[in-house]
Amino acid sequence: MDSEIHMSAPVCLIKNTEEQLLANQEALEILSGIKNPLVVVAIVGLYRTGKSYLMNKLAGKNKGFSLGSTVQSHTKGIWMWCVPHPQKPSHTLVLLDTEGLGDVEKGNNQNDSWIFALAILLSSTFVYNSMGTINQQAMDQLHYVTELSDRIRAKSSPDANGIEDSADFVSFFPDFVWTLRDFSLELEADGLPITADEYLEISLKLKQGNTQKDQNFNLPRLCIRKFFPKKKCFIFDRPTHRKKLGQLETMHDDELDPEFVQQATVFCSYIFSNSKTKTLSGGIKVNGPRLENLVLTYVNAISSGDLPCMENAVLALAQIENAAAVQKAIAHYDQQMNQMVKLPTETLQELLDLHRPEKEAIEFFMSNSFKDIDQLFQKDLAAKLEKKRDEFCKQNLQASTDRCSDLLKEIFGPLEDSVKQGVYSKPGGYRLFIQKTQELKKTYLQKPRKGIQAEEVLQEYLDSKESMTDAILQTDQTLTEKEKEIEVERVKAESAQAATKRLEEMQMKNQQIMEQKERSYQEHVKQLTEKMERDRIQLLEEQERTLALKLQEQARLLKEGFQNESKRLHNEIQNLQQNMARKENVCHKLKT
Repeated sequence: MDSEIHMSAPVCLIKNTEEQLLANQEALEILSGIKNPLVVVAIVGLYRTGKSYLMNKLAGKNKGFSLGSTVQSHTKGIWMWCVPHPQKPSHTLVLLDTEGLGDVEKGNNQNDSWIFALAILLSSTFVYNSMGTINQQAMDQLHYVTELSDRIRAKSSPDANGIEDSADFVSFFPDFVWTLRDFSLELEADGLPITADEYLEISLKLKQGNTQKDQNFNLPRLCIRKFFPKKKCFIFDRPTHRKKLGQLETMHDDELDPEFVQQATVFCSYIFSNSKTKTLSGGIKVNGPRLENLVLTYVNAISSGDLPCMENAVLALAQIENAAAVQKAIAHYDQQMNQMVKLPTETLQELLDLHRPEKEAIEFFMSNSFKDIDQLFQKDLAAKLEKKRDEFCKQNLQASTDRCSDLLKEIFGPLEDSVKQGVYSKPGGYRLFIQKTQELKKTYLQKPRKGIQAEEVLQEYLDSKESMTDAILQTDQTLTEKEKEIEVERVKAESAQAATKRLEEMQMKNQQIMEQKERSYQEHVKQLTEKMERDRIQLLEEQERTLALKLQEQARLLKEGFQNESKRLHNEIQNLQQNMARKENVCHKLKT
């Protein structure tokens, strides 16, 4: 499903049945097949405010998400529609349409807050849809934003006071877009035209004062300003006559209000151009399987009575992905080794020098893993690679042993048959036997691709035939007893030399294996150091972004404070001037 997405209609991602949130397996399976990075746009708002129509337009369709035409909420839970991104190649646009908030038919609106929170947690762009203007009623209806800190945890362990900095939320919250439907006001302030964004900023201004009324007024505005540094506003005229609203799915653009059509086009263009790829802490881009795991983690947390925690979700995702990265790295190593290595190799070093697959496996793991705390998964990979290397060495030994054994049977078989037939049981037979044996040894040693067991298997074969050689020696009547003793000693000396040589070869092999293990260890250290440096730079960049957001918010507050103070001083000066003017008038009247 990676290259092309074929979703003819949305499917339910998270069911809301009997006041219980459940992830839908069908939707999860669709996500598991999408390997592209995701741009996730979620829309939330009161029921019957036209959310689904906007999401259908983003999908490039008139039909899809249920619009409905009555006062009943049609969308239940969270519905998902995955389509190819129209402007970002190799990206998938995931549209999430949510159940209308404040449905009068629901006896308990507890899940409204969870749906609101889930839409924020899963999206990279969060669209809040409402009717009319931004007034206090609209702000009161957006009370869910004031509950976010009670519904979501950024870290598993907040600071010593149990308090989480708003910057912790800002680091993973989506961009905020407010869409105002059936907007009827003129966009102006102090008699001057303003943009929809300026209208939003004016609407989010705080009141000066500490009364309960002031605090209630400021709280939703303060939350929006702190949690969503990047904000955008769009206004929409009514699309058509009220009686025709139920026919929107079948109406063409030329049947709708031209202003509305243009406004919808501008909105879609902004979303396509400016909505970011869903990204986790550490710059990890979210694809289908990652979003699938996030959905399961959050929904399971809510179902068990816990608060969804971003840090825990990322760590759980890291556990799954790092384990998978280890398995895939091992599979890559196996595939490359099987393609490159033809067993047996002539020398152990020839096998050990084939370290490219191991290096590639480490690089593959590093590029596909994240948040590998204490390098547990990398250590697991190192242990598995070492075990695999040892297995290949054993396979190489066995392949060499089998190859050499087959050659010895082929080459020395006729000689053994001649011995059995008594060909060498005669005067001078021993010398003939030794001569023939040397010739066959030379033939054996000239054979290619015997591997590292060539000498050892040959010597073991010759040692196993010592009794046969002794028998031929004893039956050779042409040799004196002294010559037989000398020959026996010679054979023993040859055996001892062969044993010493085998021991030296074994020590050399062990040394080569140890050197290879050291090279492998150094490769792991090198890759880890490079990754840690990349992570350090990325962390610094994230910290700088968070600090910039904080500074931006502080600068905005200072600017507003300065503006408010300037306005207050200006009003005081005006009052003083008016008082002075009144006093001058009084003095003037007294004089006259």
